[in-house]
Amino acid sequence: MEVRFPSDERPPAWKIVFLQYVMAASFLGLLIGYWRLQIGQHRVYEDLAERNRIRSLPVIAPRGRILDRDGRVLADNFPAFSVLLMRGESQSPLSPERIEGLARGLQIDPNDVESLIERTAKLPKFQPVVLKPSATLEDIAFVESHRLEYPELDLIQVQQRVYPKQQVAALLLGYVGEVSEEMIAKPGSPYRPGDVVGKFGIEGEYNQILAGRDGMKRVVVNSRGQEMGLLNTVNALPGNDLRLTIDLDLQMVAEAALGERAGAVVAIDPRTGEVLTMVSHPAFDPNDFAKHVDAKEWAELTSDPQKPMMNKAIQAQLAPGSIFKIITAAAALETGTITKDYTVQCAGSVTIYGHLYQDWVFETHKSHGTVDVHKAIRESCDVFFYTVGKLLGIDKLAYFATRLGLGSRTGIDLPGEAPGLIPTPAWVQRVFKHKWYAGSTISVAIGQGAVTVTPLQIAYMIGGIASGGDYHRPHLVFKDQLLALGAAPDKPAQDFPLSPETVAAVKSGMWAVVNEGGGTGAGARCPEVEVSGKTGTAQVVSTQLQKSSANAEFKTNAWFVGYGPTDKPEIVVAALVLHGGHSTAAVPVVRDVIKAYFDKKAGPKPPANQMESQVRVLSQLQTVPAQVEAAPAKRR
Repeated sequence: MEVRFPSDERPPAWKIVFLQYVMAASFLGLLIGYWRLQIGQHRVYEDLAERNRIRSLPVIAPRGRILDRDGRVLADNFPAFSVLLMRGESQSPLSPERIEGLARGLQIDPNDVESLIERTAKLPKFQPVVLKPSATLEDIAFVESHRLEYPELDLIQVQQRVYPKQQVAALLLGYVGEVSEEMIAKPGSPYRPGDVVGKFGIEGEYNQILAGRDGMKRVVVNSRGQEMGLLNTVNALPGNDLRLTIDLDLQMVAEAALGERAGAVVAIDPRTGEVLTMVSHPAFDPNDFAKHVDAKEWAELTSDPQKPMMNKAIQAQLAPGSIFKIITAAAALETGTITKDYTVQCAGSVTIYGHLYQDWVFETHKSHGTVDVHKAIRESCDVFFYTVGKLLGIDKLAYFATRLGLGSRTGIDLPGEAPGLIPTPAWVQRVFKHKWYAGSTISVAIGQGAVTVTPLQIAYMIGGIASGGDYHRPHLVFKDQLLALGAAPDKPAQDFPLSPETVAAVKSGMWAVVNEGGGTGAGARCPEVEVSGKTGTAQVVSTQLQKSSANAEFKTNAWFVGYGPTDKPEIVVAALVLHGGHSTAAVPVVRDVIKAYFDKKAGPKPPANQMESQVRVLSQLQTVPAQVEAAPAKRR
């Protein structure tokens, strides 16, 4: 039997060679990859590994406190947490689902998260940004419990702004908020998205002084993003405290006196320009901005017809009404157009340029009779000032109004101050393209027409006139403090000296407004000090429309400005009550602030029972000499 062995079929030689080349190429690829990892890109992967292990977190500098003139806190800080978005830390991209998830967990708008990601796209990849400035306990719990799911989230401790008095002085202090894109885009800007800066008021004006310098710390984290150790820290530099000229006691009195009514109150020391009180109603709570104000809340604030976001003390530009008559009187006396003995016969109305101009007493079928400067200021006679305004002309009126502090910014250290307006022929030609009508001068002479002022300008103007033309620029921060911090204060205001005769005549009239019979501001009398002042009632619509409508917004604005003492003013207070109806609505506000100022200056009064005991002791002491004389002398 023939045995057959299987034939020895070897694979073709080319296959063996091909397999050898494949194996050689594979080993070569592995060698090249190993070389790239260990040598070629060693530094890159070492940095990535280091960044997975080490995080650089900002150390937020606390803002400086804002204090009143006695050192009481108006704005402070308290420890809180912010949520950071650690850009580039997560291996998975932030998909719409992830954005929706973390936004839901942090109770923020997903659109805000997407917007933040877009705005920070050009920043260094591993630079963290603030996702939520003020984290609640629920936010902190969410971040800590979802570190594996959202490793791009982290927490840092911050100093959150707090305003202990809430709405008190809110428009003056301003608020803090996230830095705007415009500020970030400025060349050399030190700001990053999510940084907190002053946005309004003192917070905005002195942001560079109040803001400190952030630090940085490098920490070791585990795979879950939890801190395991601290490598090094660059300490933050806190901001500087700022002491204002505001007196919190007077501020509280003014806030209470104005109450729920819309308006403003300003008190200044005319000897220095220090602002003692600045109130604007209605106001907002700046603590809301320190946390977060969403688009809906912001829309409500900005669309409110009472304008709670407007500092009416420096931004409300309104007709001053009869307060402007002080300008008319000063201009007429200073130019010699009239003398203090000049008189006008007031019958309740007067015809000028063929038009009948009525006095404010015309509706009651009364008149002022024979009126000189003193009586005209005391009783606020319109006919007298209509006549004097015609004699002066618009050029002289505008010149003196401008030089005495109206129609331009006072230069107070607050952003957004409005200039007001003193109309001139040149202004009319530029805006309305026609010449000045002589009849318009009559309205200007009593503070109506196109004349607009701010409450601060009124206080500044009256303080300067009552001081003989000595003006001091209003300011809210002590000048010596600014110099110590390396910030030069503004230049002083220019004086406009008035003759002693003019000052005496005008001040005599303003004294009579409060202290003589027939004065329109008798409600401002204070037993503690002699007060002078001037009332003002300014129309906001025509007389016919005002009479035909019951709309409260058509009621006249109420003004009063007062100062004391009469001879050497220490405080000037201007009050505006929007749609107050009559100046009597503003008079008590000024009285209360002036009274509070001099009460505080006099010091605390002893309790009533203590005063009674002191009186009893004094009366006993006064009877001692009589008793001694009546007693017979004893012999030794």
